[in-house]
Amino acid sequence: MTTHSITTEITAEIPMVPRMSEDPQDLVPELAEVSKALFRLTGNGSIPRATISLVQLRAGQIVGSTYLTVLHTGFLRKAGELEERITSVASWQDSPYFTGAERAALALVEAVLQPSAHGERVSDALYAEAAAHYEPKALATLMFAIGQVNFFIPVALIAKPVPGRSFTDPWK
Repeated sequence: MTTHSITTEITAEIPMVPRMSEDPQDLVPELAEVSKALFRLTGNGSIPRATISLVQLRAGQIVGSTYLTVLHTGFLRKAGELEERITSVASWQDSPYFTGAERAALALVEAVLQPSAHGERVSDALYAEAAAHYEPKALATLMFAIGQVNFFIPVALIAKPVPGRSFTDPWK
């Protein structure tokens, strides 16, 4: 690929239409039941909803999904989160806006989603750090919140719903 074609691709406007023209939930209606169950599971109250959204925003950033980053940024704004916290999720390691528990959660999502050059992705030390901040039910809920966003990553990257549209209707 030449430099000219790379520049053209980068500067080309991205259309505001989904890649997949039909809503996957219309094609596979069982998705609604799974989705509702995942939201109930992560909303059990054992960890703050803001922590879940911060983790899921970071997951969207890691995988390069504009849809997920816009979606979770919107959730955080609607919940009244500070802009400084939202915008510094990408650089959370040196940001003063996160608690130790939130840092452990953000480290976990990064470990799960990024390959490790040093062996297993979630080290015993990282697990111990997270376990120091979260009771067993909360840690399990955090684990499932990471799984929840991972469940939807293929939808975001393959079907490519339109960022910024209603969470319930990104296909129109």
